[in-house]
Amino acid sequence: MTAAQQIEDKVNLIVDGTVFSIEDLGLPAEWWENIRVKLSRMVGKGMIQKLSKGRFYKPEKSVFGTLKPNLQEIVKDLIYDRDGKPIGYLTGYSIWNDMALTTQVASVIMLGTNKRHNAIKRGIYLIRFVHQPNAISKDNIYLLQILDTIKFIKKIPDTGIARSITALKSSIGQLPENDIKKIIRLSDKYQPRVKAILGAILDDLGYGSHTIVLRDALNPGTKYKIGLGNATELLSKDKWNIE
Repeated sequence: MTAAQQIEDKVNLIVDGTVFSIEDLGLPAEWWENIRVKLSRMVGKGMIQKLSKGRFYKPEKSVFGTLKPNLQEIVKDLIYDRDGKPIGYLTGYSIWNDMALTTQVASVIMLGTNKRHNAIKRGIYLIRFVHQPNAISKDNIYLLQILDTIKFIKKIPDTGIARSITALKSSIGQLPENDIKKIIRLSDKYQPRVKAILGAILDDLGYGSHTIVLRDALNPGTKYKIGLGNATELLSKDKWNIE
């Protein structure tokens, strides 16, 4: 069997919609130049698509046409290490869509990571990195996504602050008590504004006894202006100096 056929056979084994690199094919390193040529030809024939430099995917077909890989696939090498341990997570627009805060489909993918990175281009997407000072683990990613949403509450497109507060209260209200305690601990490394909004939400949800540590971390004379105005979605806003 020729090298070209072996390369094609390897690619054919890849599940549709999966993003892969030359290294992922598990073929000898001395073949890599041949692999590049073969993959380029396969792109030309429409058998695979090129996502960005060195990254390809097998297009998944549906009644609506050819589908692009999901966001998790597009950035998997940026949010998981070789052992599958999380080193980052999706945040921003994709999470706001999941929370029904916006219907806007953005060309920007935001990732939370411990290390600072410059933005990179991948296909039609611009990938921006948000520095996350907390350790990232499978068990706390959802809580970090909630805290990031509070952090960027004024930047969520196509929605108002009051509506965002309502959605956040719904998400936080469904957390078990252990996660309530955990999200309070994680918020320690966020800005005071995030602590104040989280504290007010928790007060509204009946977790006032857990918010003492948040109040102690804030300057009682500081006002947090997020544009809530006279909205009644956050009943405890005055107690937390939120405007």
